[in-house]
Amino acid sequence: MYDERAYWLGFSLIPGIGRRGIDYLLEHYASLREAWDAGESGLRAIGIRRDKVLEGRRTVNLDAELAKVERHGARLLTLEDDDYPALLKPLPDSPPLLYVRGTLRPDDAKALAVVGTRRATTYGKDAAARLVSELAANDVTIVSGLAQGIDAAAHTACLRAGGRTFAVYGCGLDITYPREHAALAGRITEHGALISEFPLGMPPAGTNFPRRNRIISGLSLGVLVVEAPESSGALITATFAADHGRDVFAVPSNIFNLSGVGTNRLIQDGAKLVTCAADILDELNITYENVQTRQHTERIQPASETEAAVLKLLTSDPQHIDALVRQSGLSTAVVSSTLAILELKGLAQMVGHMQYSVVY
Repeated sequence: MYDERAYWLGFSLIPGIGRRGIDYLLEHYASLREAWDAGESGLRAIGIRRDKVLEGRRTVNLDAELAKVERHGARLLTLEDDDYPALLKPLPDSPPLLYVRGTLRPDDAKALAVVGTRRATTYGKDAAARLVSELAANDVTIVSGLAQGIDAAAHTACLRAGGRTFAVYGCGLDITYPREHAALAGRITEHGALISEFPLGMPPAGTNFPRRNRIISGLSLGVLVVEAPESSGALITATFAADHGRDVFAVPSNIFNLSGVGTNRLIQDGAKLVTCAADILDELNITYENVQTRQHTERIQPASETEAAVLKLLTSDPQHIDALVRQSGLSTAVVSSTLAILELKGLAQMVGHMQYSVVY
């Protein structure tokens, strides 16, 4: 005898049923167990097509599917479960079934989605890291999609700050996409959760990601877009946020950089312009005590005139060491050793081969 979740799983695996079909079945049956066991005549009487449910029930092997879920360390959450995410549950397009690996806690309702382009600039990744670090320090759970660029920067910064983070998949939880983020996904399960509505074995098809994005929005009080070109999927998440009645935030971008056209357009259209975490916390009415009011470079001062001179030349845009040598008038050896010291102090970082930028 299965528990009720097994039948939610079974119906979710039948093509063409979906949320509307499950809602319809629950209008006519006391439970999905009863609907699963219903005969052909009973289903026909309520207008259910024979080839959809009956054929689907014969195709789905509940024993095998439940074993697969257990084998991959996942658990199932349905709309009837008390620990189904509270912000997501009331939405009309919320998934009837979620696969989860990790932990969900009641205080994760204080969540913010952080999204942006996969081809992020150094500025974009630094902005995401700085904002997320401050938000995580104030117990805000960070929700993103595990993609390259801004997503990965947000997850990583949250974990470094000791915070909690969710990664929402556009595929089954048994497939890590992209593959190079397998270690990051493992750390997220220890300090948050991996979440998907897609069955195990589902590959990361392009059509899955807009559906994934609505969950990212639905899990969150608001959506922060850090850096996004005009056609970015992050803008789809922002559209879902507006539809869900969530706040939309955006970090302003360089007007000469195409990677930020979408975020600047969001601000023109009414998104809240963000320059620090307090802008978000104030808007969401979240009480905070730990927001940094000064940049890291203001707290740790350079120890010599040489360090100060090199640091002054660094910007958020990476510069080759040869350019820094020309601008400073110092020798290559002095600039190189000074950059190494600034890196150790956390004031500078190497981005690519011999390219350096400031750390905010």
